[in-house]
Amino acid sequence: MGRKKLTAKQHEFLQFLIDHTHETGVWPTYREIIDHFGYSSPNSVTQNLKALHRKGHLTRDDQGYHLAPRYQEQEAPGIPVKGIISAGTLQEAVEADLGTITLDMLFSNLDEIFAIRVSGQSMRGADIHDGDHVLLVDEDIPEGGIGAVLYDGETSLKRVYHDEKGLRLEPCNPEYDDIHIQPDVFEEVTILGRYVGHVNENGIHKKERSGSPMAR
Repeated sequence: MGRKKLTAKQHEFLQFLIDHTHETGVWPTYREIIDHFGYSSPNSVTQNLKALHRKGHLTRDDQGYHLAPRYQEQEAPGIPVKGIISAGTLQEAVEADLGTITLDMLFSNLDEIFAIRVSGQSMRGADIHDGDHVLLVDEDIPEGGIGAVLYDGETSLKRVYHDEKGLRLEPCNPEYDDIHIQPDVFEEVTILGRYVGHVNENGIHKKERSGSPMAR
């Protein structure tokens, strides 16, 4: 079962299960969960457990619920959320432990994403530079979208266009030429993945809906 995106409350619930299990070595009781979240009924616990199981974050057997295998060992820490701040009128800041921001929250299809390191500056105009790690998902590349292509034993990261002349791989740097692939050799072209973002020393950059990177 693949992971599906969690709501903020479900993520907080899952994080409590992970933290409690790692710190104590045992699964929390219903009472401990109710007390922690202030639920008025055990039904709230049951509904959250079912949702996490349905979305692939928990497993279940005759003994009850368990963390999915990927949570059995402590994962790399996320970014702690330490409170709430107003973006409207001035209000007192609310300090609280609201869990962490993880890659799961940034990429709902995290299980399908892989990374390739970039060599060269042909995509500089898309803010993708030599040494960056591009994040790709194994899907077709939309017209004009950025993606990784394998052709004649060589890989290339470019914008991809189709026309009557065949396939055109367009760099985002005027110092580089387009690559043209004729229709009669399309069978030799392999789409490695569609670009969904990249990572460098400045952080994680996700693809905007319009197709260009957006810093996060």
